[in-house]
Amino acid sequence: MSGRPLIVASLLLFSICAAPAQTPSPDTMTAARSLVTTMKLAEQYKALLPAILLTLKPALVQDRPEIERDYDAMMPMIEDAFKPYYAAMVDDVAAVYANNFTVGELREIEAFYRQPVGQKLLEKTPALTQQTNQVGQDASRKAAEDLRARLTEALRQKGHKL
Repeated sequence: MSGRPLIVASLLLFSICAAPAQTPSPDTMTAARSLVTTMKLAEQYKALLPAILLTLKPALVQDRPEIERDYDAMMPMIEDAFKPYYAAMVDDVAAVYANNFTVGELREIEAFYRQPVGQKLLEKTPALTQQTNQVGQDASRKAAEDLRARLTEALRQKGHKL
């Protein structure tokens, strides 16, 4: 039996997977940008800047008060310099949504987020994400501890010294 059908199938699959995403229509992008605005994603990105600057500060300031003063004085300029990045992030995220949902679906999602329950979800999402991530980390840690104990015992029963 020839491997030719397998090669053809593989090439076809690769070409499908490697095909570039279609450019969303202007209407879809408009709906996606509106959704991203309703979801307040730009504000979420803006909230990241202080954390980024806080992590950079010790390495740049090096416990030198004169550098710290200048660093702090530069904050408004840095915030202004970041504004184009926010706009680009909004457009990039809007494109992700536009590539995954129709105009109608985007409008329905936005309608949900405009309702009180949608606003509540947006408000609580950061805390929910943090809490659910913690649950996942705790479960993974417990599972790893249990798995390690079981594997250690199984290997000892096979005569290995651990």
